[in-house]
Amino acid sequence: MKVYILVISLFFLEFSFAQEKPSEKVWSLQDCITYALENNITIKEASLNTSIAEVDYSKAKSSRLPNLFGSASQNFSNGNAIDPITSSYVTDQIYNTNLGINSSMTLFQGNQINNRIKQNKLVVEQNTFLEEEAKNNIVISILQTYLQALYNKEGIVIAENNLAASEKEVLRAKSRFDAGSIALNDYTEAQSQSATNKYNLITSKNTYQQYLITLKQLLELRPTEDFEISDQSNSLMSAGFDKMDIYNKALNYLPEISSSNTNIAVNKKELDIAKGGYLPTLSLASSIGSGYTSINDSNFTDQLNLNFNQKIGLSLSVPIFNRNQTKAAVQTASSNIEKAEIQKQTVVKEVYKKVETAYQNAISAQEQVVAATASKEAATQSYKLAQKKYELGALSTTDLVISQNTFTNAEQNYLQAKYLNILYYQLLQFYQGNDIKL
Repeated sequence: MKVYILVISLFFLEFSFAQEKPSEKVWSLQDCITYALENNITIKEASLNTSIAEVDYSKAKSSRLPNLFGSASQNFSNGNAIDPITSSYVTDQIYNTNLGINSSMTLFQGNQINNRIKQNKLVVEQNTFLEEEAKNNIVISILQTYLQALYNKEGIVIAENNLAASEKEVLRAKSRFDAGSIALNDYTEAQSQSATNKYNLITSKNTYQQYLITLKQLLELRPTEDFEISDQSNSLMSAGFDKMDIYNKALNYLPEISSSNTNIAVNKKELDIAKGGYLPTLSLASSIGSGYTSINDSNFTDQLNLNFNQKIGLSLSVPIFNRNQTKAAVQTASSNIEKAEIQKQTVVKEVYKKVETAYQNAISAQEQVVAATASKEAATQSYKLAQKKYELGALSTTDLVISQNTFTNAEQNYLQAKYLNILYYQLLQFYQGNDIKL
């Protein structure tokens, strides 16, 4: 009776643990994209660059403000000296104290301050576009890796079915060999095909795991964390495309174009800043202060009141010759503008190349799906017929292996065409600013 109660207790304890164990999360494509946009370190680094640019922009705006410094000093001199407070020439030991507050402000500097502020604001915008570009690159990487993983996941099913079929054929071949109806080489060929299919299954599983590892790294998941993707409905995509319409939308949507335009504007501001070096600088300076000296008979407080002073003044600096430093800065800025414009042309060409490549591949993938579907259907029927003939002894093992390999290649070709069709269709949607959806 006690043993019976103990067994029942252990059963319910194990059942409760099974109920409490959390189920492993299955990640959809959208889950992966959403999580990566929040956690990927490349995106975080780009976001930090934007934050740094915002700090620089704030610092540039503050350069319009006056500075303010306080000062205090205590000095001792012995012998012939000029008293710094009274300016009297004395021969004595002198203790003196100086207190002051100083401020200065640049009123005009060739409009360089305003241009620097505008330039830093443009840099913030440019880093925002670069951050968006980093996000787009991660989204595309996840899309490509996720589809590769799905492709290999379906490939595992094909490999498992082939292995199961070949193992049955080995058993059938052994029975026929034992009965003396086939030669030894037919039996060993069936064994060889089974071993090859087992090797292919192991390879497919390993490749699938490699893509899962790549996805986990894009998502910044821990190496020990369980990870599995969903068996999403991957319907084929078929639609008409207007290549130039997609290209024009991409030029307006993709952040690398906006980043290139902003980069040109940044360098144009740098030219304005450099030209400001030819103009004079006007500054305002002011100070208040007081002091105490030991050679004066008045006490410390009285002397501070007595020696209290205020100063204010303007200073003008006119550039005459600075060893061609300003000229060189202007020339460099002009060259950088041309360089930025060339970089934009390169970016525009790259965008067109991406759209053109995706467009041509999408059209090709649609045609490949049609051809691969017909080939798969024909190979399936041929393989089924070959299996029936083999069962009846009307087909050799070699011919059966050839038929199975043809069937396997047809299935792989169909899978490849299917996922290429999905990939390039989604890329064309993405280049137009549409969401990626499977």
